[in-house]
Amino acid sequence: MASSHRNRPASRPPRAAVLIPRTALLCGALAAVLTTSLVHAPSSGAAPRAAGADAPDQVCETDPQAPPKRQMRAEWIAGVQNIDWPSEQGLTPQEQQDELTALYDRAVDNGLNAVFVQVRPTADAFWPSPHEPWSEWLTGEQGGDPGYDPLEFAVEAAHARNLEFHAWYNPYRVAMHADPERLVGSHPARQNPDWVFEYAGRLYYDPGIPEAREFVIEAMMHSVENYDVDGVHFDDYFYPYPVAGQTIPDADTFARHGGGFDDIADWRRDNVDQMVQGMSEAVHAAKPHVKFGISPFGIWRNASSDPDGSATNGSQSYDGQYADSRKWVTEGWLDYINPQVYWEIGLPVADYAVLVPWWEEVAEGTGTHLYVGQAAYKAGNAGAWSDPRELARHLEFNRDHPGVHGDVYFSATSLATNAREAMDVVVDEHYAHPALIPVKDDLGGAAPAEPVVTRAVRGDAGTELTIRPGRGQDPAYYAVYAFDGPPGRDGVACGVEDPRSMVGTVRAADGETVFTAPAGDGDRTYYVTALDRLHHESGVSNPRYVR
Repeated sequence: MASSHRNRPASRPPRAAVLIPRTALLCGALAAVLTTSLVHAPSSGAAPRAAGADAPDQVCETDPQAPPKRQMRAEWIAGVQNIDWPSEQGLTPQEQQDELTALYDRAVDNGLNAVFVQVRPTADAFWPSPHEPWSEWLTGEQGGDPGYDPLEFAVEAAHARNLEFHAWYNPYRVAMHADPERLVGSHPARQNPDWVFEYAGRLYYDPGIPEAREFVIEAMMHSVENYDVDGVHFDDYFYPYPVAGQTIPDADTFARHGGGFDDIADWRRDNVDQMVQGMSEAVHAAKPHVKFGISPFGIWRNASSDPDGSATNGSQSYDGQYADSRKWVTEGWLDYINPQVYWEIGLPVADYAVLVPWWEEVAEGTGTHLYVGQAAYKAGNAGAWSDPRELARHLEFNRDHPGVHGDVYFSATSLATNAREAMDVVVDEHYAHPALIPVKDDLGGAAPAEPVVTRAVRGDAGTELTIRPGRGQDPAYYAVYAFDGPPGRDGVACGVEDPRSMVGTVRAADGETVFTAPAGDGDRTYYVTALDRLHHESGVSNPRYVR
């Protein structure tokens, strides 16, 4: 991951909802145009079906102009070197919390539905870990108690805004410096100095030492087991990026642990594979609903090096970080792959328009979702990135590739600073309407019962809806849809498949939940669906008509 600027303007106001006319509820030729479904097909490749219980087998026709109803829209929130949060060391708990909620509120304003928050940047912790010290990026002092539980707060605040929370970890990086004596005395890297090597001015756990691999999995799993995270996320750092004139000092480790391998590069890749597979198994054994994904460097291998590689000529993660990211997808170890395709469309050495289809083909048929890592930090740079529409062009390209399930932006601060204008274009052209997160079918889960809208009252701030769950499983959240005019049941099931009718989502409270739909002119009818935490959607509720 690269760093970005830190200045933050005020959060932009919420966007007004765009309502679908009542004619969209009617059957017939007009309904085929106005009642739409997903542009991105489900992972099964089946045609989208109506959400309503009144038409369980009805297939909804797709309007090519409709945006996707299901799409991952996320941002990275980096803690290392105080890139995003906290913005500096030593802030009070309240200041840290205020900063994070401001980032979350801006994410919602930008139409995002998930956050990937770094909680273990340098073999340290943003929670009270029994394995590793408190992170220096919180207080300025490694091991210094910040006075509250940042991970607990971060998860709860994200869920309160109905943002999916992915905990982001760096497995092997120990320090951004090379002096073990600067680590707190109780640090595992000081207690086990043979686990650590120095490379290019930084300290790393040695991936070739089995005990070190097992320890980093155990340290990360403590947070997975004890916090209500929705996802576990690694970035692109495994073995360190190569530096000219530097050699990874693991020859002795290879001599001790490399039996069965003639080539040290193959052994290193196997070490990384073992950690990735082990983490995948640990996550899914502890919490089967939690997604595990990785954001590797955007090029696996070039075709000049491997016939299975991409038509590119850049650095190769397979050879540079010993990260066989293609294998992780084909072996089924990941729920999603999130390659950092941080280049513009048309760049000869690494063309966005070449790499996205390559990754799409890798993921096809594996059940692994593909999210594209977007380089918001480059917005405003010379060349193609000087055009504020470059990011929007990437999303336009993705729309023609149904294997792309969404995008993740690096990073939160950039979306408010150098990429503000570029993100405004993305929001206007692609994120003007809410989107639900894609369903990962093999993780289980089931749609809750249809909810009941018990009350709808129009006020100055909008229409206040009171929602209660149906019988059976309690939902994680609700999606709210609005249509102009009085209710008409026919076609509602397909009408709600068009995200242009969705005015928002709201986390479910215990008992009744209150949601305020945006103010608007004219009479309209509201419907609500219920979703579980894995985003399976129920049929529609009873209608509530407000004049």
